[in-house]
Amino acid sequence: MADVENPRSAAPLKRRLPGDPRHDTAAMIRVDQAGETGAARIYAGQLAVMGGRHAMAGEIRHMAGQEQRHLDGMNAIMARRSVRPTVFGPLWHIAGYALGAGTALLGPKAAMACTEAVETVIDEHYGEQTDVLADGSDPELQAMIDDYRSDEIAHRDTATAHTGGNAFPVMEAVIKAGCRAAIAVARRI
Repeated sequence: MADVENPRSAAPLKRRLPGDPRHDTAAMIRVDQAGETGAARIYAGQLAVMGGRHAMAGEIRHMAGQEQRHLDGMNAIMARRSVRPTVFGPLWHIAGYALGAGTALLGPKAAMACTEAVETVIDEHYGEQTDVLADGSDPELQAMIDDYRSDEIAHRDTATAHTGGNAFPVMEAVIKAGCRAAIAVARRI
């Protein structure tokens, strides 16, 4: 990719070429809708195991409500723009629930460690999309991503406050790798 000089600074800008997958808003929407599906299902799985028995259940319900709002928004923009979903949507549905239930079975701290790992990757992912959309090419999508990203950061920070950060390093590394792989797959398929 060619560098061009940014007239506002000495730093070079990356020129996006036609067909650049990082600037494919349909792929962005597809990935984000798949991710929000997975997130909503993670919280559903956690709540199914934890129910109202744990002090964190109220916080998880709050985060689940925000994730459902994100999912509804992504479903709506996907429908308006006729973006096809990832073919792996049913897998994300099942895997998200299993991940949420599985980590909750390990205890509330493990459930929060799962949230911390997932939301860390989502913050990075949404940050990359915000950078790409900073050119003003899709203000509607950028506004959605910025809004949702602020919730995801709050979710991560809430989870980190409960775990102390990196409480289950191996589990969190596996979850992060899985999230990154899911993003890569949903972008293309």
